Formats: sequence, C-alpha cells, structure tokens
Amino acid sequence: MGESCIPTVDLSPCFREDDEDGMKKAKEIIGQACSEYGFFQVVNHGVPLGLMTRAIELSKTFFETLPIEEKLKCAPNSGAPLPAGYNRQPDQSPDKNEYLLMFPPGSNLNVYPQNPPHFREVLEQIFAYFTRLGVLIESILSQCLGLPSTFLKKFNGDRSWDFMAALHYFPATEAENNGITEHEDGNCITFVFQDEAGGLEVRRNGKWIPVIPTRGSLVVNVGDVIQVLSNNNFKSATHRVVRPKSKSRYSYAFFYNLHGDKWVEPLQQFTKDIGEAPKYRGFRYKEYQELRMRNKTHPPSTPEDVIRITHYAVNTS
Repeated sequence: MGESCIPTVDLSPCFREDDEDGMKKAKEIIGQACSEYGFFQVVNHGVPLGLMTRAIELSKTFFETLPIEEKLKCAPNSGAPLPAGYNRQPDQSPDKNEYLLMFPPGSNLNVYPQNPPHFREVLEQIFAYFTRLGVLIESILSQCLGLPSTFLKKFNGDRSWDFMAALHYFPATEAENNGITEHEDGNCITFVFQDEAGGLEVRRNGKWIPVIPTRGSLVVNVGDVIQVLSNNNFKSATHRVVRPKSKSRYSYAFFYNLHGDKWVEPLQQFTKDIGEAPKYRGFRYKEYQELRMRNKTHPPSTPEDVIRITHYAVNTS
C-alpha cells in the first residue's frame, strides 16, 4: 500500500460464516491501520448503495434549494448534548459549512425538516444501517486489540448519544478553502461518505493524504475514546476537509458515540496487567465533549489553545 491511499477492507467475510481467511485478512488490515493512524475504508459493508445515493441527493435538495427561512424551521431545541436540527457555522468560525444533525430515530431531541419529501425516512433508514455497522466494527476492533469480541459492546451498550450529520460545504474562495480545521474525533468510531467533490484528507507520517471518493465505500476512523481505552495502541485519526473551488461538497458523517456519563480511562489490559503506565487520566465523557463544543462556540485565538485529547495526557517520562 502506497503513501497516497488509505487501506480498503472488504467486509463481506463478516457476513458469512465460512470465510475465516477473509475475516482474518480484514482484521489484519484494520488492526494495522488503527495502530498506525486510525483510518481505513470499507466496501461490502451492508449499507445499500442506493440508499447512500438517495441520501446525498436529498441533502443537496435541502441545502441548495430551500431558502434559509425554511431551513431554520428545524432549528435546534435546547437541552441536547449537541444541537440537533439545522445549523450553520458562525461567521467567526474557520469552518465553512452548514449541517443537519440528528440523534437516533425516536429521540425526542430530533428536529426534522418537512422538505424535501421522504428526507426524514431516508435519514432514519441510513442511521439504522450505520448503527448496525458500528456494532460490527466495534467487535472487530475489540478482537484486534486482543479483547473478547463483545468487550467494547458491553462497555458501550447505550446508543442514545450516537448522532449523524448531513453536511454542506460552501465552495472555496480565492482567499481560503478550509471546510473543517484539522482535528481528531472525540467519539469511538466515525463513518463518512462524501460526494464526488472529495475534500477529506487524513494526516499520515506528517503528510496530508486525500481520501479519493470511491463509489459505495465508507471511510472509517477511530476516535479519541478508543485511543484512550487502548492507551495509545490505536490512534485517533487526524483529518480535515479542504473545500474544492467552484463547487459545493456534500457528505454524511455518523458518530458511533459514548454516553456522556461514561467514565473513560485506559483499560487495565493495556496498563496494570502488562506493567504499563496510563498515558491519560480518567474523565467523564460529557465533560470532554463540553470542552470540545467550546472550541466551536468560542474559537481559541491560537491553535495551541484548542482542547484535544492531549488535555488529559499524563507525562510518563
């Protein structure tokens, strides 16, 4: 595998019981990718291509054709851990996008748009597929870490904080092209698919690698929670979005999350049991999320002041 691409994993063996070699290969690729930089792509993942295509089409219709007054009819309710409904980045933000965010179908926090027709139905369908895929990838990560296949599922059995965003990035200008500033995701696992405009980039060995859109594939990245639990054995992926010139970019991101009340610290399997010092102090997940939200609502004056998972790092030297 060259430096110019991220590994692609065929998940079809995971849906069959008689392909041990295929399953072994998938786990090897995922384990290596997660230990190096936390990014990989999956194909034959169980999310229907037609549904992914329809989701992008409806997202384009919502963001492109509806007036701002119509979009604001599904503005967020207060009291949610994140603002569900329609949002647009504030003018002072370096990130240039608007998005529609939802929690699991049935959550009373969700605020759905009335138009375009069938948008809500498609959003809820694809959310359900992503949730099932999250359970599968969680099981594979457990095995790659040498843990029982159900370990992370038992640790993280509450799905109420999972969320998904449909995103629209405005075309780049001559002056700037930032879509989302470089960052790591604070959650467990993230799934992304993007339209043909591309723009997603991952940092590997100090270089930014474009993630070329591939029809039907999903990008998967490990988040901060997995990095902390594994005591840095798995890496939280550093990535960004660069907006293309003269065209909008559309994508979906699904965040397989952790409940806010959950306590997060390096597992004893990677510390006490093997004589390794914890590389992080423990924290309540929602406290970390509140700090990360403040990065967005009150952008720090310098990049060094942005709160990242290093905020909880322990100096072991």
